[in-house]
Amino acid sequence: MNYIRRITLHFDLGFIISGVLLLIIGLIALYSATYQVTATPFKANFLRQIWWLLFGIGMIWLINSIEIRNFYYFAYTIYALSLIGLILVLLIGHGAGSERWLTWGHLNLQPSELAKIGMLLALARFLADRSEKEINQAKTIFLSFLITAIPATIIMKQPDLSTSLIFLMVFFPVIYWAGLSPFKIFILIAPIVSLIAAFNFYAFFCTMLFITAILFLSQRGIKIFIINFILNVSVGILTPFLWNQLHSYQQKRIFSFLGFELDPKGVDYQVIQSMVAIGSGGFWGKGFLKGTQTKLRFLPAQHTDFILSVWGEEFGLIGVVVVLALYFFLIYKALRIAEKSTDRFSSILTIGCAAILIFHILINIGMTIGIMPVTGLPLPLMSYGGSFLVVCLIFLGFMLNISRSQLKF
Repeated sequence: MNYIRRITLHFDLGFIISGVLLLIIGLIALYSATYQVTATPFKANFLRQIWWLLFGIGMIWLINSIEIRNFYYFAYTIYALSLIGLILVLLIGHGAGSERWLTWGHLNLQPSELAKIGMLLALARFLADRSEKEINQAKTIFLSFLITAIPATIIMKQPDLSTSLIFLMVFFPVIYWAGLSPFKIFILIAPIVSLIAAFNFYAFFCTMLFITAILFLSQRGIKIFIINFILNVSVGILTPFLWNQLHSYQQKRIFSFLGFELDPKGVDYQVIQSMVAIGSGGFWGKGFLKGTQTKLRFLPAQHTDFILSVWGEEFGLIGVVVVLALYFFLIYKALRIAEKSTDRFSSILTIGCAAILIFHILINIGMTIGIMPVTGLPLPLMSYGGSFLVVCLIFLGFMLNISRSQLKF
């Protein structure tokens, strides 16, 4: 009883409960996805996930036994080690069609997942050491972006485009939280929007009108206006060259997502089967272990990328709503932890952890219902995958540690 009382007093109980429920739901869905599978590797996935879960819980305990300030002191060291791991993947790693894993016997590790920890710690320390005025200087923006861009570039060489984009995307909410002005966030994001819009002339034209209007209304001077206008136009012109650097399967996924082509037997097959599975579940679902799309193996990657489709088919709309509510509550609690933290490093680190979870949740759920391209990004706390599960639990461990330091006073 004293142990339970201590947890209640020193930790955010709502944060813990939402995380635990998502882990339980993930195990239920994974068990269903691998139930009655004859292939031995798939049958063992459920047991492997439990072992990884236990290891992840041990990491949470370890992180909470260490003062959060110690992670600040060793942030750059951890970052350097994570870069070494990424380089080793390029040299001796392997995987399904790409070099993504380091293997020791039966153990497969994804340094790209572990590098998220090093990147967040280094970025949080770098920004925490600078005032808001310094953060708005070009030098600080460039160096902080470099912290995220170096691992992202190495991961892109594996090639793992989706994970590398997560590294780049998390930069914006983190540096905004650290104090970068909204206008400068707009300046950074505008070229990305221009690049995407350049696939269609009319979309690019409207985007340039919008960007021009914002630059004009901001009244930042003619020099700022001209530089950013030329930059965005140049990005649009360079889009065909950048497009040719993508692999053919990545181009097909983007074409399918934008609706330029339909390939029901190819890149669209996964999304179609996913939507059939979720839709066939109706309001209440077909029941545990009774999903036909799942049991007849029509749904590819059902234990990893499309685990939510398995849950939706068997537990219906109500089950999916429960999962979404739990994710919303978990992220809400994380943002509250960041908001309440009086330590700048802890606050920025929390936002970084929350941002990575948010991007994974939005992109994974989006691709299961056909509104996002199939990227191969797993669903936090639910999808099968040891390295990713442990990293997600480490993120939760950081946030629990930071919340504990608030609640104990």
